[in-house]
Amino acid sequence: MLNKDLLNALNEQMNHEYYAAHAYMAMAAYCDKESYEGFANFYIQQAKEERYHGKKIYDYINDRGEKAEFSALSAPTSEFTSILETFEDGLAQERDVTRRFYNLSDLANEAKDYATISFLNWFLDEQVEEEAMFETHIDYLKRIGDDCNTLYLYEKELAARSFDEE
Repeated sequence: MLNKDLLNALNEQMNHEYYAAHAYMAMAAYCDKESYEGFANFYIQQAKEERYHGKKIYDYINDRGEKAEFSALSAPTSEFTSILETFEDGLAQERDVTRRFYNLSDLANEAKDYATISFLNWFLDEQVEEEAMFETHIDYLKRIGDDCNTLYLYEKELAARSFDEE
C-alpha cells in the first residue's frame, strides 16, 4: 500500500507523462505541416515513449494495490517558429519531468518506501538520457543553421527513429 501523498504524486506524474505525449504529438503536427516528416517521426516516437512511461507508472500503482486516477489534459503549445524551437521546448519539458521525478523520489525517501525508490531510479536514469538527447539535437540544429542540405540529411536520419518497448 502506498502512502497517500506518494500515491497522489504518482498519479499526477502518470498524467503528466500522457500530457508529454500530447505535447510531442503537437510538435509532430507542426513538423508535418511544415513538411518535415523526419522530425515529425522523431516526435511521434517520442510520444510513444512517453505513453510507455505513463503505462509503466499505471502498472506500478496497480501492482501496489492502488488505483490509477486519470485527469483531463490541457492543450499543449502547438505554434512554433522553427524546428529548433520544438527541440528547445522539448528540452524544457524533459527538465520539468526530471524535477518532478526528483520530487517523487524525495516523497518516497521521506515515506521510506523502498520499493518506490527502486522503481523511480529507472526513471531518473532515463531522464539523464532524455535531457542529453535533446541537448545534442539542439547543438546539431544550431550547428546546421540554414544549411538546407545538411538539415535534409539530418531529417532523414531522424525519420528512421523507432521506439520499441523494453
